[in-house]
Amino acid sequence: MIMKNVKLLLESKNIRPSFQRLKIYKLLAETKEHPSVETIYNELKEEIPSLSKMTIYNTLELFVEKKLARLITIEENEARFDAITTIHGHFKCTKCGRILDFPIDESLLPNPGNGFTVNDVDFFVRGICPGCRN
Repeated sequence: MIMKNVKLLLESKNIRPSFQRLKIYKLLAETKEHPSVETIYNELKEEIPSLSKMTIYNTLELFVEKKLARLITIEENEARFDAITTIHGHFKCTKCGRILDFPIDESLLPNPGNGFTVNDVDFFVRGICPGCRN
């Protein structure tokens, strides 16, 4: 993703596009790995020596609040983040720990009806990925 596009995207959500925010969102948008705060920190710490884990956490929290990212909590003690905000499922490999996306037919999702408003849908599956199975 081009930095100019990231800047425009952040500005469209009324987020001040600081250098750190631009780099964090660019990394998040360009990976399929569903990174944790720790992963993002390790990826960016050489390029941005002043970057702290708290800055990353606060930035990701802001992105989630502004609907630019989703918090993925397949495991209770593990927070991962995803720049894809449309409805889709997540498969976690119990051997290698990777989290992979898969499509969901939205027409098959439960609808509670009776005046309920659904704000978010999380669909998680655990198993062994093809790479670990071989």
